[in-house]
Amino acid sequence: MGFDYKCGGGELTDSVGLLISILVRYPEVSTVNFFPEKQLLKFTFIYSRLLGDNELADLKGRLLDSIEVYNLLEGKETLLVAINHNVCDNLTLIEVQRDVHSLAQEEITLIVELFRQFLNSNLVTEENDRLIEEDIIAQEEMIEHMLQCIKGSAENKYLFAFREEGKVLVFNK
Repeated sequence: MGFDYKCGGGELTDSVGLLISILVRYPEVSTVNFFPEKQLLKFTFIYSRLLGDNELADLKGRLLDSIEVYNLLEGKETLLVAINHNVCDNLTLIEVQRDVHSLAQEEITLIVELFRQFLNSNLVTEENDRLIEEDIIAQEEMIEHMLQCIKGSAENKYLFAFREEGKVLVFNK
């Protein structure tokens, strides 16, 4: 099973399709931003409590180490890896910024899995019908293909995507 998708084809831009596919495939990601001028993606994860300083430092350390080892094994050099957090009421929002040039779909899976393991049941996740294996594979292929399409593309739309009541919404800021 495969798909026939060409870069720049159709009504959806590659960057819009990428953000939609990421949110569909990974319900743990609460928002995704695309910054075309910097060629970077920002993923936001929400922890349903306040994370202590030690827990935050441990999470950031694990994420940075894992991303570094993954890219070392893949023979890639990352241009940008940044992890920040914000506190909003009793929630901790954790942002992971990655350059699209060295980012791969497998790395996104790694990052999401680390959040799942570290934050466990306190990771805010959109409740949805779980994707079947074929859908997961198709979404992952689409994400990898669209990542390749937007690398160095001339798209200039700053995009913000999130989920609301089971729907994915994408805005051009």
